[in-house]
Amino acid sequence: MQNAEDLTDLLENDVLPEIEDYIDTIYAIINDKKKATDEEKSDLAEMQELRKEFLAMLEDVKSGEMDEDECAEIIEEIDAMRNVGEDEA
Repeated sequence: MQNAEDLTDLLENDVLPEIEDYIDTIYAIINDKKKATDEEKSDLAEMQELRKEFLAMLEDVKSGEMDEDECAEIIEEIDAMRNVGEDEA
């Protein structure tokens, strides 16, 4: 159950808060300008969809619908995505 616990922790304490912070940032930018560009609208929609997907994944992990191997694979994929993001920054 270690991978499931690790994935739950990663989603609850890292991934979802980061996504929510990014969504809040986009909303703040839009609010300051009183109008959203197409790119901002697209980013916002993408982040909201990503948030929904991660919340569904979290639900699957907590309900036991996801096995340990799946959890390990997802952890690796999230780590790889985050490393790519850091490399681009």
